[in-house]
Amino acid sequence: MKKILVSAIALLVAGVINLNAQKTNDVHFGIRAGLNLSNIIKDGDNDFSTEIKPGFNAAVFLEIPVVNGFSVQPEFQFSQKGYKASGNALGGPYEYRVTSNYVEIPLLAKISPSKEFAIVVGPQFSFLTSTNTKFITNNAVYENTVNQDNDNLRKNTLGGVLGIEVGAANAVFSLRYNLDFQSNNGDGTSSTPKYKNQVLGLSVGIRL
Repeated sequence: MKKILVSAIALLVAGVINLNAQKTNDVHFGIRAGLNLSNIIKDGDNDFSTEIKPGFNAAVFLEIPVVNGFSVQPEFQFSQKGYKASGNALGGPYEYRVTSNYVEIPLLAKISPSKEFAIVVGPQFSFLTSTNTKFITNNAVYENTVNQDNDNLRKNTLGGVLGIEVGAANAVFSLRYNLDFQSNNGDGTSSTPKYKNQVLGLSVGIRL
């Protein structure tokens, strides 16, 4: 994991140095941030239902042209995923939230039919950094940070990204759907469900 993160950072830094040295507009460096709307796809017959939970995303990226209309776009991203559940227990309503924080490396192909519009697609490698659970009932809040050496948690997950980007001057507006290809390694119970993350991400950024 550390080697991959170091390599990704080195790639981004090298690209920025190269961009400044050559004074060219071909390679672009950018930053973006926005909103995640996350939920899960249950893997198994889990007897519970979930709802969308909002979260945060932020990233730095390089756009490296290959041929006219086609680029590769490596990124380094922070992303909050998870889900929300609600119901009634002990004579009152409750809400249960799970927030998982990830450092991610999307490696995307970017197809640009025009300067203002592009389609991005490719694999994404996600590394779990922390998980937080929150149980709210009868005006009481019970919050817990899940132990990261828990055997029921997968630390490294392979997924995929499909999205669109719309550009205006130096601004970039992005809409993406992210899906884990691997489950979280849960045991399939209501307390530790087995599932795959799915996220609809919206963000705005600047490309230089």
